[in-house]
Amino acid sequence: MLSPSGRDRGPAAGAISARTPVFRSAAMSSNPVLYAAAVLIWGSTWYAIEFQLGVVDPAVSVTYRFALAGSLMLGWLAVTRQRLLPPRAGWPAILVTGVFTFSLNYLLIYKATGLLPSGLVAVAGSTLSLMNVLNSRIFLGQPMRPAVLLGGLMGVGGVLLLFSPEIERHGWVGGTLLGLGLVFLGNYCASLGNMAVSKARRAQVPLVAATAWGMLGGAALTALTAVVRGVPFDFDPSLPYVLSLLYLALFGSVAAFLSYFTLLGRIGADRAGYTAVMTPILALVISTLFEDYQWNLSAALGLMLAVGGNILVMAPGSLRLKPPMAAGKAAAGEAG
Repeated sequence: MLSPSGRDRGPAAGAISARTPVFRSAAMSSNPVLYAAAVLIWGSTWYAIEFQLGVVDPAVSVTYRFALAGSLMLGWLAVTRQRLLPPRAGWPAILVTGVFTFSLNYLLIYKATGLLPSGLVAVAGSTLSLMNVLNSRIFLGQPMRPAVLLGGLMGVGGVLLLFSPEIERHGWVGGTLLGLGLVFLGNYCASLGNMAVSKARRAQVPLVAATAWGMLGGAALTALTAVVRGVPFDFDPSLPYVLSLLYLALFGSVAAFLSYFTLLGRIGADRAGYTAVMTPILALVISTLFEDYQWNLSAALGLMLAVGGNILVMAPGSLRLKPPMAAGKAAAGEAG
């Protein structure tokens, strides 16, 4: 039998499993750490993407990022003598994750970041929490709380208010509207990938191997789109590009995604999506400090609405990172 980490477990090893109270308690106590890691890293990656734009086409940069991240993860599995290939049943979910999360999502987000301040891209990205809840209902059969609709409307309204300075400056046409649309479409692609990850985690598919192959698959698809478009595979040797690429690959891809996908398996896509509440706040702070994002009253109200809407979407029943007691047994079987 395979453990969530992909190691073969014998009878003795099975004495401490994800279903034992000791293991469950240790796993749940690490959830805040995983949550904080995802928020802090992803809150800063929006700005790091800015240094990937310019000399190298976004499709090529995305290819470099996930090819490097996926290769590093497979290398770590090889060094630690863990299983490199997930079970056959896990490959459909890995394929979906590669296409939607690690290819289409990031192609759209990189393009949007070239049109908008990174903080605004992050705030618009907070609608992922609502999309996760809606898609969890459609694809996973999870109940949708009435507060979701109100919270979703608040969140979308807040995003539009935050975009008001850009809209006033450029109007409802051109880069601002296109950038907003690209972010929303990218978010939905990411949410579809999240549904595939949730199903894979429920089926005990090894997390690291599945994520690594998903990244490599996404990199391959993105590279193919670059070849079809006739884009040259340039490389920018400048220090900002190289450092941002390493940061995005090592931290923004390996560390953050493993943290987030582990939360998906433990507490579900809806509660894991609560990271979308805090990430845009950090991203906007960075954008204000380094990109000279200009605040006004409508933008401040927009941030309050966006965050409040996300809290309302994610919070009914509990704001805790631990799942409710009724779901504890199921979550324990997915811990890892």
